[in-house]
Amino acid sequence: MKPTFELHGSQIFLGSLANTFTAWFEQQQYSQVLIIVDANTLEYCLPVFLAKTGLSSQPLLAVVSAGETQKNLATCEKIWHTMLSDCLDRKALVVNLGGGVIGDMGGFCAATWKRGVDFIHVPTTLLAMTDAAIGGKLGVDFHGLKNIIGVFRQPAAVFVDPSFLETLPERELRSGMAEVVKHALIGDPILLRELSAMPEASSPRWPDILQASIAVKVHIVAEDPHEKGLRMLLNFGHTIGHAVESYFLETDDPLTHGEAVAIGMICETAFERRRDEVASIITRQFPHRQIPAASFSAIWALMQQDKKNSSGKVRMALPDELPFSMTIFDCTQEDIERRLSYFNDPLI
Repeated sequence: MKPTFELHGSQIFLGSLANTFTAWFEQQQYSQVLIIVDANTLEYCLPVFLAKTGLSSQPLLAVVSAGETQKNLATCEKIWHTMLSDCLDRKALVVNLGGGVIGDMGGFCAATWKRGVDFIHVPTTLLAMTDAAIGGKLGVDFHGLKNIIGVFRQPAAVFVDPSFLETLPERELRSGMAEVVKHALIGDPILLRELSAMPEASSPRWPDILQASIAVKVHIVAEDPHEKGLRMLLNFGHTIGHAVESYFLETDDPLTHGEAVAIGMICETAFERRRDEVASIITRQFPHRQIPAASFSAIWALMQQDKKNSSGKVRMALPDELPFSMTIFDCTQEDIERRLSYFNDPLI
């Protein structure tokens, strides 16, 4: 089975698991298989995965609670304890079956277990299919800061099966569209035109959209695997978005990652040439919500730990109008607060 994409030794397959995983797995010689799931994918996705792949109905399992709040070292300890109890050896395979949280955290646990065992991602959310599962970034949150502890390591393979999108609630599908829109804005004008013209009530052609979106990320990561240059462009919307997400995480009304990134993209382009284009396409997908002015200083404080920062300066990467080109500039607190205030404008 030929992969749809190859990226630094990692194979990315797009299609039904019954065709892609089975053909790939038969060529491997793993001693054990451990599947990491959360409470949601245990119920909705694991039965589908087992039925399509033909793996044992009683595989080794590590089950964790669902949600971004679980993406921490304490949950990693539980996963490592399961690996210890199951005597997981270095020839084992770890299967991360879930969204971005499971992929980031499960991959991190696999990459650090006995100095690294093979793992694969089987993303079950749109966000993970188009972004989180691609590129080899692994890690966990720490003290409320997103992905501050982690490593770069490519999965042995990624299996993107669009049928898992049928298990998602509308809010999760919408959340994933933020990363699709981001990829269109930074590297695929054709995809951007398609998204802009798509009727709101229409059902997207998921295989085509997934392939186009993944292609943008693969192109960038292939050129810059460790985020030394061009890969910073993939953080468009994330400088402000991660801080906004972290701020709301401990409130009674947390944001999804995609919702936070959507806010970030509008804020980050608030005073740039593409602001109308960005705001127009995002506001068609996401309901507007206010960011309390009282939170601005706290959001700025969270941005001090952004991984792109250099020499104490908060840095932001914005896409130029040409595909795969960007401008990087340093931000001040006054500038960030102006951008957050712009987002609160009801006329956007």
